[in-house]
Amino acid sequence: MSALFAAASADADIYVAQNVFFGLIAITMIWAALRVVTTSNVVHAALWLVVVLGGVAVQFLFLGAEFVAVTQVLVYIGAVIVLFLFGVMLTRASMGADESVAREKRTMATVTAVLLFAVMAVALIDSFEDVRLVIDEPQSTTLVSDSIFSQYIVPFEAVSVLLLAALVGAIVVARRD
Repeated sequence: MSALFAAASADADIYVAQNVFFGLIAITMIWAALRVVTTSNVVHAALWLVVVLGGVAVQFLFLGAEFVAVTQVLVYIGAVIVLFLFGVMLTRASMGADESVAREKRTMATVTAVLLFAVMAVALIDSFEDVRLVIDEPQSTTLVSDSIFSQYIVPFEAVSVLLLAALVGAIVVARRD
């Protein structure tokens, strides 16, 4: 009986630790997301976005979706952020804050953000108020990976070639100067 109680206690400790780490990572992601939209430097915003996307990958790891977490890191952090930074560097965007533009549009941006949040919250609560998600199929990541690397291999490779072409083009354009 005491062995059963010890095993149940160990399981409860694991769940408490998972919840604590989930909360810490969620708070970090919220802070980084706020920094993405409030920082005045575009490069810093991209780096804060890396923190948010990395947190999403860790949350996928907590859910047991290792394939989705690795895909998150490779596609979003590895490719999209690199292309975003190349775009910023190639357009020679201003790196400082332009207070005249920021001041006049800050109110409208705040109103839009609050309205968008309210609409999304109402839609999510209305859609999922009595639905409980039950995942009883442990092979779901296997099915996703099999479909990506069998049925959808041509579009997957086409996107990778497109990203590679964009990267090479950005390097060629940058080296001309």
